[in-house]
Amino acid sequence: MKIDLGKNELIHFVGIGGIGMSGLALIMNGLGYKVQGSDIANNRNIERLNKKKIRIFLNHKKENIKKTTVMVISSAIKKNNPELVEAIKKNLPVYTRGDMLGHIVSFMRNVVITGSHGKTTTTSLVSSIFTAGNLDPTIINGGILNSFGNSAKLGKSNWCVTESDESDGSFLKIPFTYSIATNLDSEHLDFYKNINNLKKSFHKFIDKIPSVGKGFLCNDDQNLKKVFKKSINKNFYTYGKNKNSNFQIININQTTNFSNFDIKINIPSKKKIIKGIKLPMIGLHNIQNATAAASLAFTIGLPERYIKQGLYNFKGVQRRFSHLFNHNNISFYDDYAHHPTEISSVLSGVKNVYKNKEIVCVFQPHRISRVINLKKEFSKCFKKADIVLLCPIYTANEKLRLNFTYHSFAKLIIKNSNVKLIQVDNESQLRSFIRQNAFGKKIYIGMGAGSISNWMKNLKNIF
Repeated sequence: MKIDLGKNELIHFVGIGGIGMSGLALIMNGLGYKVQGSDIANNRNIERLNKKKIRIFLNHKKENIKKTTVMVISSAIKKNNPELVEAIKKNLPVYTRGDMLGHIVSFMRNVVITGSHGKTTTTSLVSSIFTAGNLDPTIINGGILNSFGNSAKLGKSNWCVTESDESDGSFLKIPFTYSIATNLDSEHLDFYKNINNLKKSFHKFIDKIPSVGKGFLCNDDQNLKKVFKKSINKNFYTYGKNKNSNFQIININQTTNFSNFDIKINIPSKKKIIKGIKLPMIGLHNIQNATAAASLAFTIGLPERYIKQGLYNFKGVQRRFSHLFNHNNISFYDDYAHHPTEISSVLSGVKNVYKNKEIVCVFQPHRISRVINLKKEFSKCFKKADIVLLCPIYTANEKLRLNFTYHSFAKLIIKNSNVKLIQVDNESQLRSFIRQNAFGKKIYIGMGAGSISNWMKNLKNIF
């Protein structure tokens, strides 16, 4: 979509408190555009924008857009939003976040990262390597990077590293020179209706790889493999443990602090092995993400020492197996995993490394529709945990369905994951359980999207 945008425009972001919207607003403000926005409540994203003197309205009123000339809306904004209604009435140009993001990055040498899982971490890893290599990229991410405490940063070079959201199809709107697709899974089916439609979208994404760039696709993911094998566009490299990968992961060794591995490279212009990579993260899924980032960096010509340095010095992303605190022999972590595949990957990684500790998964499901659509998958993904503390669903304003009972969902997890499960109805019950079970060698991992992150952080106050 072509957007004519001058620096004299006043751009109003509806739903500016979201991680994606706040990041885009921050970048546009840094580029010299006049930016303001609104949301229903204050949060840390808004606090970061306030520090940049960006005007924020903590409500949605038509009066907020008196001087607005351009509006940007998030996918969460309803058609009856008073600001959107007023903008349409005034005949103002209204763009989605995807439209505006596509416009902004179209002027840059853009790397786009997408996938059902791992795109935030992979975007962060690419950014870390690029920074180590003195490329100073603009970064637009879906999570807070610990290295600079924000989800977005305006760089000085023409490079841009962008996480692109497949949830609403907007990843097809973002132009790119290089791209990474981490995987393809049954997610966001409320939008796509079925996995075949999702596969068609990824097929379109692969077909968009330009001849002047390159795509990087995970060869370990069966759904993604089925898509790229049928693609007419073959301008991509593959990565993964699969022995037929252009960038093959070999010699994996994991400790409590690091994943150590090598990458065997087999591309037309080069055959070699990058030895001795150290990544301060655990789990095969993170090794795959790091390999994707390393493969891209190697292909664009970054020296091996910068690749290793960027991965070794990676500071992580908030809510990606983030360590919160220790109490005696008990460690507390916070993770964003809210899909069965993500949960299984995190628990497998932890089980592989912490063999002598009891693993307690504190899980808050996100969205009733996701739980219902993936009920069987959820019931089987906790096999590597010893105990599951099942918290109430964070509904995200979805209505309860008559054919769904939380008790039967819990019983299904017990049966298929063969795990001890305890339902906790609120934060107070969670605190009580933890207080009574604060002994032995344990790892408590909070997982999900909603209030669970704050609940886990607040546990420190009970000791």
